[in-house]
Amino acid sequence: MKGRLLAVDWGERRIGLALSDETQTLAQPLATLTRRAGKRFPMAQLLEQVTKHHVVGIVVGLPLDEAGAEGDAAHAARALADDIKRRVGDLEVRMWDERMTTARVLAAVREMGGSTRGRKEDVDAMAAALLLQHYLDTQKGTAQ
Repeated sequence: MKGRLLAVDWGERRIGLALSDETQTLAQPLATLTRRAGKRFPMAQLLEQVTKHHVVGIVVGLPLDEAGAEGDAAHAARALADDIKRRVGDLEVRMWDERMTTARVLAAVREMGGSTRGRKEDVDAMAAALLLQHYLDTQKGTAQ
């Protein structure tokens, strides 16, 4: 199935989004959605991105703990994926292990001599891109 995939890196306050190219080879950071405390997930903004970019499938990050078990964050991510699925109709919505994506992005930025201070939104979108790239590589059998 050709077309763009959208990755959703779920967080309590920020939700990183990333988009693949049409051939599903490369992922790039797209945006970061912010959820204010006590407010609902910004679903309208997510659906707007799905429509705008002609997305054919969605990959939702599943935040497992270090042992691979599902805690509260994973349950919340599954509930989000179910909610997205109800709203996007026939688009495929998949869960994907996202352990350590944010930590890896932070380490990579520091390694390149950069600072993440004041750039939390960038980090969330980059974490979503890392999650999506790993998914794409695994689907093509090129994962490291």
